Amino acid sequence: MLSYSLKVQLQLPFLRATAPPEPIVDFVRQRRARKYILRVRPDGSLRVTIPRHGSRREAEAFLEKHRAWAEAQRRHVAERHAPVEWQAGDTILLRGEPAVIRLERSGARTLVVVGNGSAMVPEGVTNLRSAAEKALRQIATSELIPRLHALAAAHGLTVARAAVRGQQSRWGSCSRAGAIALNFRLIQTPPAISDYVLLHELMHLREGNHSRRFWRLVADVCPDYREAERWLRVEGRALF
Repeated sequence: MLSYSLKVQLQLPFLRATAPPEPIVDFVRQRRARKYILRVRPDGSLRVTIPRHGSRREAEAFLEKHRAWAEAQRRHVAERHAPVEWQAGDTILLRGEPAVIRLERSGARTLVVVGNGSAMVPEGVTNLRSAAEKALRQIATSELIPRLHALAAAHGLTVARAAVRGQQSRWGSCSRAGAIALNFRLIQTPPAISDYVLLHELMHLREGNHSRRFWRLVADVCPDYREAERWLRVEGRALF
């Protein structure tokens, strides 16, 4: 059985701090929740979980009570958030290592190149982020999907369907039908981290929730999964 040891420390020198705007707040009722929960998402928005017998009014009061904490967390997220605009010469992560965004001419076309991925840049566009992310998605599709199937085979599992997407808060998901979706930004993380996410989603093929049994399955295939979870919470936020 495959297992992974995760000891990753990484600094992200390319990040620039920005002031967080007024947050979007989503109030979500969860029947299984036992208490009010306030979460700061990677994009700086807030999610307030309302327990089964709670109320919107109490949820708003709970948010106000913890407003100072939320703003502090949002400032922290903003300080580690990826710049809105990417320019030629900027450095981003690719497989956990710094990669320079380059511009190349190909006949009449201009391409943005990141590692072994490329995408066309429309004439006159100076913000290269969209094109660079297309290049990252291209790499993610060519590398993460085969890796997912290889890990599935190693653990006697079958993936019904696999896709690379651009989720804004999830690293991956697994449907009841066995379809797995992976965030293209995983290709920016160190391989040990992306492998953890792939294994995490694969274990959902055996246990479709986050019960104790599920986490035991994860621990069996990735004993140091807590290190990966910590990396995704702290360093991973900067990739959105």
